Amino acid sequence: MTAVLSVKNATLRFDDRVIWQGLDFAIQPGEFIALIGANGSGKSMLLKSIIGQQELTSGSIEFLGKRSTSGSTEIGYIPQHRSADSQLPLRVFDSVRLGLDGHRFGLPVSSKKTRALVLAALEQVDALNLADKPIVELSGGEMQRVRVAQAIISKPKLILADEPLSALDLNHQQIVSGLIADQAKKQGAAVLFVTHDLNPIADYVDRVLYLAQGRYEIGTTDEVMQSEVLSNLYGTEIDVVRNQGRIVVLGTHDHNHHDDEEWM
Repeated sequence: MTAVLSVKNATLRFDDRVIWQGLDFAIQPGEFIALIGANGSGKSMLLKSIIGQQELTSGSIEFLGKRSTSGSTEIGYIPQHRSADSQLPLRVFDSVRLGLDGHRFGLPVSSKKTRALVLAALEQVDALNLADKPIVELSGGEMQRVRVAQAIISKPKLILADEPLSALDLNHQQIVSGLIADQAKKQGAAVLFVTHDLNPIADYVDRVLYLAQGRYEIGTTDEVMQSEVLSNLYGTEIDVVRNQGRIVVLGTHDHNHHDDEEWM
Protein backbone atom coordinates (compact mmCIF):
# COMPACT_ATOMS: atom_id res chain seq x y z
CA MET A 1 0.00 0.00 0.00
CA THR A 2 1.34 3.42 -0.99
CA ALA A 3 1.60 5.82 1.92
CA VAL A 4 -0.41 9.01 1.63
CA LEU A 5 2.34 10.97 3.36
CA SER A 6 6.01 10.05 3.76
CA VAL A 7 8.37 12.16 5.88
CA LYS A 8 11.95 10.99 5.49
CA ASN A 9 14.82 12.08 7.75
CA ALA A 10 13.35 15.60 7.90
CA THR A 11 15.16 18.32 9.84
CA LEU A 12 14.09 21.91 10.45
CA ARG A 13 16.53 24.38 11.94
CA PHE A 14 16.47 28.14 12.49
CA ASP A 15 19.99 29.50 13.01
CA ASP A 16 21.39 27.41 15.86
CA ARG A 17 18.05 26.10 17.07
CA VAL A 18 16.92 22.66 15.96
CA ILE A 19 13.13 22.50 15.84
CA TRP A 20 13.08 18.82 14.98
CA GLN A 21 15.56 16.50 13.33
CA GLY A 22 15.60 13.07 11.75
CA LEU A 23 11.81 13.03 11.59
CA ASP A 24 10.83 9.82 9.84
CA PHE A 25 7.30 8.46 9.54
CA ALA A 26 4.57 7.61 7.04
CA ILE A 27 0.77 7.86 7.21
CA GLN A 28 -1.33 5.24 5.47
CA PRO A 29 -4.79 5.74 3.93
CA GLY A 30 -7.43 5.89 6.65
CA GLU A 31 -4.91 6.41 9.45
CA PHE A 32 -5.51 9.04 12.14
CA ILE A 33 -2.37 10.41 13.81
CA ALA A 34 -2.46 12.85 16.72
CA LEU A 35 0.40 15.37 16.68
CA ILE A 36 1.27 16.56 20.18
CA GLY A 37 4.06 18.70 21.60
CA ALA A 38 4.91 21.57 23.90
CA ASN A 39 5.13 25.22 22.85
CA GLY A 40 7.76 25.80 20.20
CA SER A 41 8.10 22.12 19.29
CA GLY A 42 7.28 22.81 15.64
CA LYS A 43 3.86 21.23 15.25
CA SER A 44 2.46 23.98 13.02
CA MET A 45 5.72 24.22 11.11
CA LEU A 46 5.51 20.53 10.27
CA LEU A 47 2.10 21.07 8.69
CA LYS A 48 3.39 24.08 6.77
CA SER A 49 6.35 22.03 5.56
CA ILE A 50 3.96 19.37 4.29
CA ILE A 51 1.99 21.89 2.20
CA GLY A 52 5.14 23.54 0.86
CA GLN A 53 4.97 26.77 2.87
CA GLN A 54 8.11 26.03 4.89
CA GLU A 55 11.31 24.67 3.39
CA LEU A 56 13.08 21.88 5.23
CA THR A 57 16.70 22.23 6.27
CA SER A 58 17.24 18.66 5.09
CA GLY A 59 15.27 15.52 4.32
CA SER A 60 12.13 15.15 2.25
CA ILE A 61 8.34 15.08 2.41
CA GLU A 62 6.25 13.28 -0.19
CA PHE A 63 2.50 13.31 -0.71
CA LEU A 64 1.22 10.35 -2.75
CA GLY A 65 4.77 9.63 -3.86
CA LYS A 66 5.55 13.17 -5.03
CA ARG A 67 6.97 16.27 -3.41
CA SER A 68 4.12 18.05 -1.67
CA THR A 69 3.08 21.51 -2.88
CA SER A 70 0.52 24.10 -1.84
CA GLY A 71 -2.79 24.55 -3.64
CA SER A 72 -3.79 20.90 -3.99
CA THR A 73 -7.46 20.10 -3.41
CA GLU A 74 -6.28 16.62 -2.36
CA ILE A 75 -4.96 18.14 0.87
CA GLY A 76 -7.48 19.62 3.29
CA TYR A 77 -5.74 22.12 5.58
CA ILE A 78 -7.39 23.52 8.71
CA PRO A 79 -5.17 26.34 10.05
CA GLN A 80 -4.99 27.51 13.64
CA HIS A 81 -7.84 29.73 14.75
CA ARG A 82 -7.42 33.39 13.87
CA SER A 83 -9.78 36.26 13.15
CA ALA A 84 -10.93 36.78 9.56
CA ASP A 85 -9.52 39.69 7.58
CA SER A 86 -12.00 42.55 8.04
CA GLN A 87 -11.24 43.72 4.48
CA LEU A 88 -12.20 40.37 2.95
CA PRO A 89 -15.76 40.64 1.54
CA LEU A 90 -16.62 36.95 1.60
CA ARG A 91 -19.71 35.15 2.74
CA VAL A 92 -19.41 31.81 4.47
CA PHE A 93 -20.71 30.10 1.33
CA ASP A 94 -17.91 31.65 -0.77
CA SER A 95 -15.27 30.74 1.80
CA VAL A 96 -16.26 27.07 1.86
CA ARG A 97 -16.44 26.98 -1.94
CA LEU A 98 -12.75 27.90 -2.04
CA GLY A 99 -12.08 24.39 -0.78
CA LEU A 100 -13.27 23.15 -4.17
CA ASP A 101 -11.83 25.70 -6.57
CA GLY A 102 -9.75 28.16 -4.56
CA HIS A 103 -6.59 27.06 -6.42
CA ARG A 104 -8.03 28.63 -9.57
CA PHE A 105 -7.84 32.33 -10.38
CA GLY A 106 -10.83 34.36 -9.25
CA LEU A 107 -14.19 33.26 -7.91
CA PRO A 108 -16.06 31.14 -10.49
CA VAL A 109 -19.81 31.17 -10.86
CA SER A 110 -21.42 28.47 -8.73
CA SER A 111 -23.16 25.60 -10.47
CA LYS A 112 -26.06 23.72 -8.89
CA LYS A 113 -23.68 20.86 -8.10
CA THR A 114 -21.19 23.18 -6.41
CA ARG A 115 -23.92 24.83 -4.38
CA ALA A 116 -25.20 21.46 -3.22
CA LEU A 117 -21.69 20.36 -2.18
CA VAL A 118 -21.09 23.58 -0.23
CA LEU A 119 -24.40 23.39 1.59
CA ALA A 120 -23.85 19.71 2.41
CA ALA A 121 -20.41 20.48 3.88
CA LEU A 122 -21.89 23.28 6.00
CA GLU A 123 -24.65 21.00 7.21
CA GLN A 124 -22.05 18.42 8.30
CA VAL A 125 -20.42 20.95 10.65
CA ASP A 126 -23.77 22.30 11.91
CA ALA A 127 -23.28 25.61 10.11
CA LEU A 128 -25.93 25.59 7.38
CA ASN A 129 -27.59 28.63 8.94
CA LEU A 130 -24.36 30.60 8.41
CA ALA A 131 -24.18 30.20 4.62
CA ASP A 132 -25.01 33.81 3.76
CA LYS A 133 -23.29 35.42 6.72
CA PRO A 134 -20.15 37.55 6.11
CA ILE A 135 -17.15 35.72 7.53
CA VAL A 136 -16.02 38.86 9.40
CA GLU A 137 -19.15 38.55 11.56
CA LEU A 138 -18.45 34.99 12.69
CA SER A 139 -17.55 34.05 16.24
CA GLY A 140 -14.37 32.06 16.84
CA GLY A 141 -16.23 28.78 17.04
CA GLU A 142 -18.29 29.51 13.92
CA MET A 143 -15.16 30.39 11.96
CA GLN A 144 -13.47 27.18 13.03
CA ARG A 145 -16.41 25.07 11.82
CA VAL A 146 -16.39 26.91 8.48
CA ARG A 147 -12.69 26.12 8.06
CA VAL A 148 -13.40 22.46 8.71
CA ALA A 149 -16.14 22.48 6.06
CA GLN A 150 -13.74 24.13 3.61
CA ALA A 151 -11.11 21.46 4.29
CA ILE A 152 -13.35 18.41 3.83
CA ILE A 153 -15.53 19.54 0.92
CA SER A 154 -13.21 18.16 -1.77
CA LYS A 155 -12.90 14.76 -0.01
CA PRO A 156 -9.12 15.14 0.34
CA LYS A 157 -6.63 12.30 0.56
CA LEU A 158 -4.88 14.04 3.46
CA ILE A 159 -6.31 16.25 6.21
CA LEU A 160 -3.94 18.50 8.15
CA ALA A 161 -5.76 19.88 11.16
CA ASP A 162 -3.98 22.49 13.30
CA GLU A 163 -5.84 22.72 16.62
CA PRO A 164 -9.26 22.38 14.93
CA LEU A 165 -11.07 22.07 18.27
CA SER A 166 -9.89 25.40 19.65
CA ALA A 167 -12.70 27.94 20.23
CA LEU A 168 -15.32 25.18 20.02
CA ASP A 169 -17.72 24.19 22.79
CA LEU A 170 -17.86 20.55 23.85
CA ASN A 171 -20.77 19.69 21.54
CA HIS A 172 -19.05 21.10 18.46
CA GLN A 173 -15.73 19.52 19.47
CA GLN A 174 -17.48 16.17 19.26
CA ILE A 175 -19.10 17.03 15.92
CA VAL A 176 -15.85 18.23 14.33
CA SER A 177 -13.60 15.47 15.68
CA GLY A 178 -16.13 12.82 14.67
CA LEU A 179 -16.47 14.34 11.21
CA ILE A 180 -12.71 14.37 10.63
CA ALA A 181 -12.49 10.80 11.89
CA ASP A 182 -15.23 9.81 9.43
CA GLN A 183 -13.14 11.22 6.60
CA ALA A 184 -10.45 8.75 7.63
CA LYS A 185 -12.60 5.68 8.22
CA LYS A 186 -15.20 6.14 5.45
CA GLN A 187 -13.32 8.13 2.80
CA GLY A 188 -9.86 6.65 3.44
CA ALA A 189 -8.24 10.03 4.14
CA ALA A 190 -5.04 10.15 6.16
CA VAL A 191 -5.29 12.57 9.11
CA LEU A 192 -2.57 14.50 10.96
CA PHE A 193 -4.36 16.21 13.84
CA VAL A 194 -2.54 18.76 16.02
CA THR A 195 -3.91 18.96 19.54
CA HIS A 196 -2.80 19.95 23.04
CA ASP A 197 -5.27 17.50 24.58
CA LEU A 198 -5.47 13.92 23.39
CA ASN A 199 -8.59 13.08 25.38
CA PRO A 200 -11.33 14.48 23.05
CA ILE A 201 -10.00 12.43 20.11
CA ALA A 202 -8.65 9.38 21.97
CA ASP A 203 -11.24 7.03 20.45
CA TYR A 204 -10.17 7.93 16.92
CA VAL A 205 -6.38 7.94 17.24
CA ASP A 206 -4.35 5.17 15.63
CA ARG A 207 -0.93 6.57 16.55
CA VAL A 208 0.58 9.53 18.40
CA LEU A 209 3.46 11.63 17.07
CA TYR A 210 5.00 13.54 19.99
CA LEU A 211 7.50 16.37 19.38
CA ALA A 212 9.75 17.75 22.13
CA GLN A 213 13.28 19.12 22.48
CA GLY A 214 14.00 18.67 18.78
CA ARG A 215 13.24 14.95 18.99
CA TYR A 216 10.16 12.79 18.54
CA GLU A 217 8.42 9.57 19.44
CA ILE A 218 5.75 7.84 17.39
CA GLY A 219 3.60 4.84 18.22
CA THR A 220 0.26 3.85 19.64
CA THR A 221 -1.18 5.92 22.47
CA ASP A 222 -0.17 3.28 25.02
CA GLU A 223 3.36 3.13 23.60
CA VAL A 224 4.03 6.88 23.57
CA MET A 225 1.99 8.25 26.46
CA GLN A 226 4.16 6.66 29.14
CA SER A 227 6.11 8.41 31.90
CA GLU A 228 9.40 6.76 30.90
CA VAL A 229 9.00 7.60 27.20
CA LEU A 230 8.13 11.27 27.73
CA SER A 231 10.75 11.71 30.46
CA ASN A 232 13.38 10.49 28.02
CA LEU A 233 12.02 12.77 25.31
CA TYR A 234 12.03 15.90 27.50
CA GLY A 235 15.19 15.03 29.41
CA THR A 236 13.40 15.63 32.71
CA GLU A 237 10.96 13.74 34.90
CA ILE A 238 7.45 13.60 33.42
CA ASP A 239 4.48 11.81 34.92
CA VAL A 240 1.70 10.44 32.75
CA VAL A 241 -1.40 9.80 34.82
CA ARG A 242 -4.48 7.89 33.71
CA ASN A 243 -7.64 8.71 35.59
CA GLN A 244 -11.13 7.48 34.66
CA GLY A 245 -10.13 7.01 31.03
CA ARG A 246 -8.38 10.40 30.72
CA ILE A 247 -4.67 10.98 30.22
CA VAL A 248 -2.96 13.80 32.10
CA VAL A 249 0.69 14.79 31.59
CA LEU A 250 2.44 16.36 34.59
CA GLY A 251 5.89 17.85 34.92
CA THR A 252 6.30 20.11 31.88
CA HIS A 253 4.92 23.58 32.53
CA ASP A 254 3.96 24.32 28.94
CA HIS A 255 2.50 20.98 27.89
CA ASN A 256 -1.04 22.29 28.04
CA HIS A 257 -0.25 25.58 26.30
CA HIS A 258 -1.26 24.80 22.74
CA ASP A 259 -0.43 28.00 20.87
CA ASP A 260 2.97 27.65 19.22
CA GLU A 261 5.44 30.48 19.51
CA GLU A 262 5.11 33.16 16.85
CA TRP A 263 7.70 31.68 14.53
CA MET A 264 6.40 28.16 14.97
